[in-house]
Amino acid sequence: MIRFDQVSVTYEGAPTPSLRDADFVIPEGELTLLVGPSGVGKSTLLGAVSGLVPHFTGGRLQGRVTVAGRDTRTHKPRELADVVGTVGQDPLSHFVTDVVEDELAYGMESLGLPPSVMRRRVEETLDLLGLGELRDRPIATLSGGQQQRVAIGSVLTPHPRVLVLDEPTSALDPAAAEEVLAVLQRLVHDLGTTVLMAEHRLERVVQYADQVLLIPAPGAAPVLGSPSSIMAVSPVHPPVVALGRLADWSPLPLSIRDARRRAAPLRSRLSHLPGPDEAPSTPARGAASRALPGPAPQTPAGLDLPSAQPGQGSGAEPRQGSGAEPRGTVEGWVGDGRPQGPGSGSGPRMLARLLRRGRTTPTPETQAPAPPPGQGPATVKGLSLRRGRAEVLRNIDLAVAQGEIVALMGRNGAGKSTLLATLVGTLEPTTGQVTVSGRTPHRTPPREMVTRVGLVPQEPRDLLYADTVAAECAAADHDAGRPTGTCRDLVTALLPDVPDDTHPRDLSEGQRLALALALVLTGRPALLLLDEPTRGLDYAAKARLVEILRGLAADGHAIVLATHDVELAAELAHRVVILAGGEVVADGPTAEVVVSSPAFAPQVAKILAPGHWLTVSQVAAALGAQPPAQDGGKP
Repeated sequence: MIRFDQVSVTYEGAPTPSLRDADFVIPEGELTLLVGPSGVGKSTLLGAVSGLVPHFTGGRLQGRVTVAGRDTRTHKPRELADVVGTVGQDPLSHFVTDVVEDELAYGMESLGLPPSVMRRRVEETLDLLGLGELRDRPIATLSGGQQQRVAIGSVLTPHPRVLVLDEPTSALDPAAAEEVLAVLQRLVHDLGTTVLMAEHRLERVVQYADQVLLIPAPGAAPVLGSPSSIMAVSPVHPPVVALGRLADWSPLPLSIRDARRRAAPLRSRLSHLPGPDEAPSTPARGAASRALPGPAPQTPAGLDLPSAQPGQGSGAEPRQGSGAEPRGTVEGWVGDGRPQGPGSGSGPRMLARLLRRGRTTPTPETQAPAPPPGQGPATVKGLSLRRGRAEVLRNIDLAVAQGEIVALMGRNGAGKSTLLATLVGTLEPTTGQVTVSGRTPHRTPPREMVTRVGLVPQEPRDLLYADTVAAECAAADHDAGRPTGTCRDLVTALLPDVPDDTHPRDLSEGQRLALALALVLTGRPALLLLDEPTRGLDYAAKARLVEILRGLAADGHAIVLATHDVELAAELAHRVVILAGGEVVADGPTAEVVVSSPAFAPQVAKILAPGHWLTVSQVAAALGAQPPAQDGGKP
């Protein structure tokens, strides 16, 4: 069905091919999972199947790609539309209409299908994806996960023979992701649809794959094989595989069920060892040194970060001519510094040095007063919020302490992003009170709030409006009142090898997120908010992000992240708050909350239940072993 014959793709101005020597055949009616670190060419490979590469992206394609016998070099994307359906990483860029039902019908209208057929297929797709109640909703009012389901549904209605999906579950909660994957399974098994899917959250999808296509590193040729054989050598792998490698299981398990069948000896051994809550830990420094629920906020080696200073700010004016407030209206800026001399390194350790150096004493004009005694970085009391006729949040009580990492979890549309918006001040509560560092966010001028709170939104492009990475960094330095080059050094730490003249739209989803995080970290807000921070990140990039956030929390920065990534919550959060229907239904230490929830329990917890083990690193520490490394490229 899909054939690549010695295919290489080189974009204009690039010194080396983004995709090299791809030579494989994907048969009809199989689900093939495309895996590899970020930046190795997965999106380029997917684009070559749909014809977007090179007809839309430009560049030079060598070799031959055929889909259902059609050569993509001679058939433009519109001439492949009846054969290939494509959903990219960003569902918003996919939509052409305003209402859910219209979006589902649009592709069929373009193909000239009869109205009776269109009506039947729309109804079938609404039922398949659980979108029935949303059929008349404006797409702009949907949550990110709901938009992702609509995007998938819009390419299902024309009944293409091939589906190309780039990170299809990245914005979905675990239950919604299972529903989408069940639909894809049904299409493969019952209709013979060929599915090619790239996904970083392998714990969700690898057990459903018939084959795995691995691009192990930039410039390496793709390798096609069975899931078990590829996972045995893949530099990226889910926790179930990492646990299997640690325990030396053969063959490696790909599902929770397979792992549990082999885990009895490991469970028995662990039952005689101190549990994760009993194991000794290194006390955190500074404000975070007091006891917190869940894992202790330890500072990793090389991440000696400065304490949070909610009273320090810049007082910078908005960028002239931008038509926008300073990024601080949603990000927050506090002072930091730059590396000095050669050998500064890269990654989290370099970032730590950048955040340590160049601290200045705030002047009376720029120093914001500290929060009143007894108040933490964020307090929410009796919060309710209505949007139109819908009550999105209902009677929310939440307090976040210095040095604490709180994971907000729940189904799509539960109110997680809305709660973050009230904390940053972009939404006004209907009733109740929100206090951030002693201020009411929606009543405080942005120039004062930027010294208190920072937000990395679910769509990183919301913070990126310049034409180059260099321009973004220059604007961030200006907005924060920092020395020229401060932001650029942070970008280098998080995104090595990204040139100054790169346009943000040319970055992958994970790279854009890393750039947005660097812009936020140009300051050092006392309260850091992140909305789906691991969307589009591979395991190695996620591990680096975890290390950075742990270091910030260890020195008193409060962090609240809204996420569907149960593995991230298990690895990072001291506390988990689960929202449902706009209400808090669970709030407690991570181990207690996630282990008791089938939907939000990480893989290790399910495998080793009833023990309270959450991560492979916890098991490795108990066994005195080193957890398997997650290799990968830049985020």
